[in-house]
Amino acid sequence: MVLTSEFLSINGVDLSDSTRKAEVAAEVEEKDVTTYASAGWKEVIGGLKNGELGCEFLNDFAVGKIDALMWSLLGAVVPFEVRPTNGPVSPSNPKYTGSILIKEWKPIEGSVGDEATSGVSFPTSGPVLRGTT
Repeated sequence: MVLTSEFLSINGVDLSDSTRKAEVAAEVEEKDVTTYASAGWKEVIGGLKNGELGCEFLNDFAVGKIDALMWSLLGAVVPFEVRPTNGPVSPSNPKYTGSILIKEWKPIEGSVGDEATSGVSFPTSGPVLRGTT
């Protein structure tokens, strides 16, 4: 599959037309439970889960565009949804949803001649869910 029409919504606003990249990551802490009975082998179990939504946006400073939206959300916990395509949710186009903390916004980033982009990462707050319907 080649990502050509990924869908991203933050706080109920479709930001697909401003999004260059969106990544959903989830991981589980590794907890060492090795004992003397482990026969010299390390034993681990899963601990707390956490996630992150990483995005790269093409910035737009016009009224009502992405810079104004993200600036107003700074510090808030808001819902998100990401899908591989902008088509309907299905088993072959699952949605990943949850809440994120808008902990950063980089309104100006880049060098001479670069596109006006903003690369940011938002930690999830609570569970990240995968849905197919």
